[in-house]
Amino acid sequence: MSLKIRLARGGAKKRPYYSIVVADSRSPRDGRFIEKLGTYNPMLERSHSDRVILKTERIQHWLGVGALPTERVARFLGDAGLITKPAVPDDPIKSRPKARAQERAKAAEEAAGAAAGRS
Repeated sequence: MSLKIRLARGGAKKRPYYSIVVADSRSPRDGRFIEKLGTYNPMLERSHSDRVILKTERIQHWLGVGALPTERVARFLGDAGLITKPAVPDDPIKSRPKARAQERAKAAEEAAGAAAGRS
């Protein structure tokens, strides 16, 4: 059994509210979990004290048992000082232009360079 510390979504439509839970990695996102370890309310400002609430002792217990946090939860734990803060990539692969867009940009750059060279 592989344990994950992850977010379980709650709240109403367009008003998300997440519980930070420890669950078997095979269980559904909002399904059965073992223990609730905190909450996350993305509707609050980043500086608000109730945005992320963690039960630090229980989280440390589950980390000691071998539970792995998801990427988002790892950021919360890093901010709280429970684990080393994960490195956030400067340029995520998802946001990079696709191959055809890169080709078009390169062609436009070459055309602009050639036009500047003629002047």
